[in-house]
Amino acid sequence: MTPEGSTAPSVDDLLEHVDSKYRLVLVAAKRARQINAYYSQLGEGLLENVGPLVDTGPQEKPLSIAMREIDAGVLEYTEIDAAAEAAARAEAAKDPDFDFGDPLADLDALADPGSDLA
Repeated sequence: MTPEGSTAPSVDDLLEHVDSKYRLVLVAAKRARQINAYYSQLGEGLLENVGPLVDTGPQEKPLSIAMREIDAGVLEYTEIDAAAEAAARAEAAKDPDFDFGDPLADLDALADPGSDLA
């Protein structure tokens, strides 16, 4: 019988799939949020997120599911090159039809009683 740590799969096993503990935390946390959102949206019929990619138990937590997905090798992540992203944003900013937008702009207009938004 082998001793089992506080996580199953172990962190050492998970580090075979990612390059650092920091990245492991980022990938697992992001995927756990996606799984949690998936379960929340099931009742609403939205299904904007992908459900668990491994078989799950009845009361299994999203983070445990995410770590098992990483261990099974069914998750892929890509590093975003900061220079390439900055270049893409600069190129997009040149396009007058493209707008990064302010997601809170509509809220500001609604809060202003003199605005013409209805």
